[in-house]
Amino acid sequence: MWNTCKKILCIRADNMGDLIMTTPALKALKETFHCHITVLTSTLAKSITSYIPVIDDVIIRDLPWIKADAAAAGDDLLELVNVLRELQFDAAIIFTVYSQSALPAAMLTMMAGIPLRLAYSRENPYGLLSHWLPDKEPYSFIQHQVKRDLALVAVTGAATADDRLLLTVSKADMQNMLAKLHQLPVDLTKGYLIFHPGVSEEKRMYPVSEWITLGKLAASYGLPILLTGTAKERALTSAIAAGIGDHAIDTAGLFTAGEFIALADGAAAIVSVNTATIHIAAARQTPVIVLYALTNPQHTPWKVCGKVFPWNVPARLQSKNEVIAYVRNNRMIREAALPQPADIARALESLLQKGSNMQYIAPDTLIL
Repeated sequence: MWNTCKKILCIRADNMGDLIMTTPALKALKETFHCHITVLTSTLAKSITSYIPVIDDVIIRDLPWIKADAAAAGDDLLELVNVLRELQFDAAIIFTVYSQSALPAAMLTMMAGIPLRLAYSRENPYGLLSHWLPDKEPYSFIQHQVKRDLALVAVTGAATADDRLLLTVSKADMQNMLAKLHQLPVDLTKGYLIFHPGVSEEKRMYPVSEWITLGKLAASYGLPILLTGTAKERALTSAIAAGIGDHAIDTAGLFTAGEFIALADGAAAIVSVNTATIHIAAARQTPVIVLYALTNPQHTPWKVCGKVFPWNVPARLQSKNEVIAYVRNNRMIREAALPQPADIARALESLLQKGSNMQYIAPDTLIL
């Protein structure tokens, strides 16, 4: 049944980091079935899709059951059903985190006439899905998102011997990135560090003053610090760069998505909040330190050297989702205080020391 599928729709409709973590599962499908893979994803993840070589086609929609600035309306969903029907997919696989329901997407794929439909579900989906895995997370156990996604596609018989995250770097992006670096007023001959402070949600924000203190401590390592982010985050990055001083350069908005992958690939280390940057670092095997607001313990960096510094989300910003609340109260470690810049700086120094015994970040770092 599944082994005859040649056109598979994979729905991963949320953020860039989520799509990057799904790449081992996409690779398993490609390697097992030699199929054509179309990914339905969001505008937030659109820019990364061309750097995932196992994706053949992309459909971009902001779906109303996924957080977005401008989600699709009813008529848009009917139009999407028609688009999917015309493409005549053999199967659809819906990827979710444990706090999401796959059933709205399952309804779409059923209405589009896709015969094989697979997802996790907490309740019995009956006719909405042809195949499903009872979603035992997070009440019975919690596993890393990569493992969760690989377990889902294993239902089809798909597997891969290489479960690392997958992002490519093109020669053109590398050359363009280097050309932009050479225009910066800083000596990069010994390498560089990346600080990535920007977040999509306030609850994951590490304070500006602490970034500045960390940058001043890290300046003693002799490497320039590049503050990265989107053009919209320039006020944040420029304030931090100015506070750190001459060793820091604000580059927010300077690099395209592909150029940023190349930039991350060449960094001595990356310090970031928990956002897509940490998954880009993991895909390119760049050591990473994560200032991790305790939101989803499934989403630590996968199979990369570094360290996670967890801290609690303020009560006023915590999610109202009851599944997330259960994990926060029962299944996730709790760290009351923000990580201190001096502790982060020591961990960064350890990563930078040649011959240091760097270890992979444990996938269950934040799980009780």
